[in-house]
Amino acid sequence: MFGSVKYRAALAGALAAGLCLVGSAQAREIVPFAEGMGRGSIVVRTSERRLYLVNGDGTAIRYAVAVGKPGKQWSGATEIDGKYYQPDWSPPREVKRDKPWLPNLIRGGSPGNPMGVAAMTLRGGEYAIHGTNRPSSIGTFASYGCIRMYNHDIADLIERVSVGTQVYVVR
Repeated sequence: MFGSVKYRAALAGALAAGLCLVGSAQAREIVPFAEGMGRGSIVVRTSERRLYLVNGDGTAIRYAVAVGKPGKQWSGATEIDGKYYQPDWSPPREVKRDKPWLPNLIRGGSPGNPMGVAAMTLRGGEYAIHGTNRPSSIGTFASYGCIRMYNHDIADLIERVSVGTQVYVVR
């Protein structure tokens, strides 16, 4: 299903295409990070609109992200409870209430699917760290609480972490 060779091939193609389109100003980078988080942990700093994957050696891989709009942000600790390639998307109740014209389901791989090429669901709610069909939203306060990444960045991150990875969202 989500982890099949077919989906991995599509993800690799999307990653290659995304890398050709993205300039160096948007590239992930290794940065100093000494906050005592365990190796492999993810830290999202909503005020910075950045996600950090902790390397455990005093550095982290930093990615640009979009975070929740004012009033839609959250903070706390959770963990990744699922990894999906080309996921289908159903709008959560709050999104459907605000945008009743949205369909009840958008199939994975569709240009209208806001999840992009991959998603990692977070335990305890309707939130995910996922790709996007709106790359211009990265670096902004744009979502209903999910963490959006460039498709090439979620493709990179999803391969580096596993189900159970700790996620800390801080302001």
